[in-house]
Amino acid sequence: MKNNIILASKSPRRIKLMKEYGYDPIVIPSRADENLPDFLSPESSVMFLAFLKAYDVASKHAQLPEDVVVIGSDTVVVHNGRIIGKPEGPSEAFNILDKLRDDSHYVITGVCLIRKSGDTYSKECFFERTDVFFKDYSDEELLAYVNTDEPYDKAGGYAIQGTFSKYVDHIEGDYNNVVGFPIDSIIRRL
Repeated sequence: MKNNIILASKSPRRIKLMKEYGYDPIVIPSRADENLPDFLSPESSVMFLAFLKAYDVASKHAQLPEDVVVIGSDTVVVHNGRIIGKPEGPSEAFNILDKLRDDSHYVITGVCLIRKSGDTYSKECFFERTDVFFKDYSDEELLAYVNTDEPYDKAGGYAIQGTFSKYVDHIEGDYNNVVGFPIDSIIRRL
């Protein structure tokens, strides 16, 4: 089973985690439209997007090998009940991280596994939540950070595994979920 996995993502962090755990996925990035209906909760949103990504790849590749699993995932940061996306520039990154300063938020990753066995497909979707608590940091420290390349392809504008880790006081939950891929929960379901 370790080699019959398709990862519907080109995220270097997700690919790296899969390989660190002994998996060598086929990488087929999803091209699914990621627009969400307004009425979904953050938990439903990430599972919905994870399903869309996995389904997009599974449905467009009719010649999938037997006993394959397509994995789609999506990660969001939630603060005060609102989803925080990926910042598009230094000003937006500064504003996001300024709101998270000396406060807590949570990271949710939705995962959807679509399995093909013979001519039959099945799906399993779930989410993982991790609470993250930030320290206080100065405007100067924040400005220095947002002027690097790190914040711009990550939900919430930071990478817990990157240089911003020094501003994380502690977490409650799965560290890899904050990275963007709850690999232990995924492996249990493979």
